[in-house]
Amino acid sequence: MSWPLRLDRIAQARQPGPGEVLPTEESLSAGGRFVVTRAAVKADDHDIEVVIARPSRHTGILPVVFHTHGGGMIAGDALSGLDEFLEYADEIGLLVISVDYRLAPETQFPGPLEDCYAALVWTAQQVSRWGGDPTRIVVAGTSAGGGLAAGLALLARDRLGPALIGQVLLCPMIDDRNDSASGHQMAAQDTWNRQWNGVAWQALLGPLTGGPDVSPYAAPARMPDLAGLPPAYLDVGSVETFRDEDIAYAMGIWAAGGPAELHVWGGAVHAFDHLCPEALLAREARATRSAWLRRLLHHDALDPGWWRRL
Repeated sequence: MSWPLRLDRIAQARQPGPGEVLPTEESLSAGGRFVVTRAAVKADDHDIEVVIARPSRHTGILPVVFHTHGGGMIAGDALSGLDEFLEYADEIGLLVISVDYRLAPETQFPGPLEDCYAALVWTAQQVSRWGGDPTRIVVAGTSAGGGLAAGLALLARDRLGPALIGQVLLCPMIDDRNDSASGHQMAAQDTWNRQWNGVAWQALLGPLTGGPDVSPYAAPARMPDLAGLPPAYLDVGSVETFRDEDIAYAMGIWAAGGPAELHVWGGAVHAFDHLCPEALLAREARATRSAWLRRLLHHDALDPGWWRRL
């Protein structure tokens, strides 16, 4: 990061970087490989937009990836980071739904998470209209989106909401306390450093940040009970801010008797696969995620409760 993030600079942080080309529905359709549409989800006092993408070459009823975008809770939209999950959708045969939740600080917690949850419930009710299977939904996200996906899995468990079959948490942002060893280690090094992370959490939580009253649905690292969650895939770089909180989260799932697969990519910084998508390590990371999704969907098709007997 070449300049410090402050609450009054969030608008600047939302601007694309030099040479950055933002995705569009046309670019994501990849010349007809995907049918990309939008729909509105009715919430209490506002609409939430979702983007729906279906690979053209796959027919029949498809499993669903419900995508929550990254951006530190302060930036991005439903198209951000969607290209990676469309890659898996084309390879495996998945319907992808991405939610355009409201951003902080204009909307603080629980607003963004509740937007995502409303859209998830809508997905379970409506996805069959696009050929998706409402009984086979995986939540997935990167960075802040990974934190939202983890929060959604917890909410769905505790509210007896949609029965998820998996969660893909890529370098998830899950601990507002921002005080891990890796956060301090990479304070001036990582592509998403401790200072930026602290401001982003303040934007979401305001004066509650780091204190005793933060909801574990906002910061899933605070959840004392990680039992009863769907199978989780987590990955993180070995030299990034979120390394230790993400490792601890996987360990918490294991300690509660749940299934989790954790990958710590040696020498990788935050969002390394987006920054250098053609690097060998990035290609390996994407292939490993795709393989996990294939295994999850294969086992689920045979027996939805396979992991409970491990």
